[in-house]
This record gives sequence, C-alpha cells and structure tokens, in this order.
Amino acid sequence: MDLSVTVTGIRLKNPVLAASGTVGYGVEFAELVDLNQLGGVVVKGLSAQPLAGLPAPRLCETPAGMLNAVGLQNIGVRRFIAEKLPALRQYDTAIIANVFGGTTEEYVEVIEELNGAEGVAAYELNVSSPNARRGGMHFGADPELLREVVSAAKQACLGRQAARRPLWVKLTPNVGDIRQFARIAEQAGADALSLINTLKAMAVDLATRRSKLGHLTGGLSGPAIKPVALRMVWEAAQAVSIPVVGVGGITRGTDALEFLVVGAQAVQVGTANFVEPSAAARIIAEIRNYCEINGIKSLQGIIGTLQTS
Repeated sequence: MDLSVTVTGIRLKNPVLAASGTVGYGVEFAELVDLNQLGGVVVKGLSAQPLAGLPAPRLCETPAGMLNAVGLQNIGVRRFIAEKLPALRQYDTAIIANVFGGTTEEYVEVIEELNGAEGVAAYELNVSSPNARRGGMHFGADPELLREVVSAAKQACLGRQAARRPLWVKLTPNVGDIRQFARIAEQAGADALSLINTLKAMAVDLATRRSKLGHLTGGLSGPAIKPVALRMVWEAAQAVSIPVVGVGGITRGTDALEFLVVGAQAVQVGTANFVEPSAAARIIAEIRNYCEINGIKSLQGIIGTLQTS
C-alpha cells in the first residue's frame, strides 16, 4: 500500500501533516508521537520579531469545536532557527515553516532569514489568521493586498539560489468567494494552497456578559467547520491548477479521505491534536486500513474522484 503523495515537488510518505499552531514547533510533541510517522509538520507561525500574543484565556470549548485567540505568540524566526530547527532536522519528515507579518516587508524578512537555514522543505504563508493584531486575515481578505504579499514572498523565495523553496499560501474562509482568492494567490506565484484557516467567531459568558476569551473574538476550528472546509477545498481545487492542502475538522481517517476525494493532495490535522496528541498517527493508520479493505493501491485512485452528476 503506497500512501505517498508529492506536493510542490516534496515527496511526503503519507498525506497527513500536523497543522500550524497545534503542535508548537514540532519538537514539543516528539515525546508524545513519533514525528517520523507523519507526512510533515507545519510549525507554529513565525514572525520577524518575537510576539507575546493575546491575553488569557486563549482557548474555549464549543459544541463540536474550539475557539482560540492565541494571537500568533512565537519566539521569532531567528530563535526558531537557532533553537528549534536543529532538533527538527533529526526527523524524517517534511518541515513546513508557517510565516506571517504585520507588513509585506515583515513577511519577506522572515522568508529571507529562513532561506539561509537548512531543514525547511517549504513555506506556508499565513494570510488568514483572524486573531492577528496586524497582518493575517487583513492580507487574505483583501484581493490587492493578497496579490502584493504573495508576489513579494515568491520573489523572496527565489532570491536565494540555494533555497528556492515552494510557497504554500494558507487562505481564510472569511471571504465571499474562495475561488477568487485562490486564483489571485496562484496568479501571484503560490505553488500550493492550504485551506481553510479558522472561522471568525465568538462565545459569551452569560453570567459576566463578557467574552469567554481574553480577546473579544477568536477562530473557530474542529469538527464543526469540516463541512465548510470541504466545500471550500472543492471550490478552490476546481478553480486553480496548483495543489490544494485541505484543513478543517479532520479527526478520523475517513475525514481525511473525504478531503482527498474533493481534490486535496494532502491534509493537515489541527484541533484533534489538542484532544489526542497522537491523532495524526492514528488517522494515517485508518487511511491505510481503509485502502487495504477496499483494494486501493495508491491514493491517486482517490484524489479528485468526487462524482458531481
């Protein structure tokens, strides 16, 4: 049974990656799950300078999901390169660096710093976080800003001959027509798309009449958003010719397979990692089991097979 897939020239041993922001920088989860089993790890978002993030409380359970308002807290790209990346190089899995900034120049600065470091397979441009004080969804929900930041990031990727790493762009669901933004990202130079990020949402404590989060709103994730994510992944896959990586509410192998059926080349597991740190490894095993039972020798027999008539 061959579970391998190739996305933007990167061969993944299986199509399951850990989503950014759900396994720290990867090394924190190494004692809980064998990272070598995963197709890849997308590390916590990296900015040019360290960020403290948003005030607590940062997480809130909801029916069939979770709200988070972490605010992209991170140690900064330079400390990541010095302190985290050396350990990540020991693992036989693709390391994807999630990148964000408050300005286009900051996105470029992070990529240029990473260009000089070994051990990164690709960049994932975060233009979709609903919890960033600056940047994030601000870029992903504005067509012209999206075009500007993707174009600049692509030029930064190509600026160092030794790097030339693929650029994945993580899109926000908080737009009217995902197909428009998928096409803009592709035209501006994206090599692949990741979608979706969280849906902007809120939760209220009736006793205090205040938000249940330290920030007024947060990002909704988990099984509750899976139907939205499936629809948007299908629409994006129909609209562009570059690979699409599906994200949103995956907790079982069958969830992941549904994303492949609608056109995703790979998937990312996010919120499930908070409940079950070994969720991604279990999902990989469930995908393998499904394929063996159904006589499927390669995932190419599943990807993009949705019947619409």
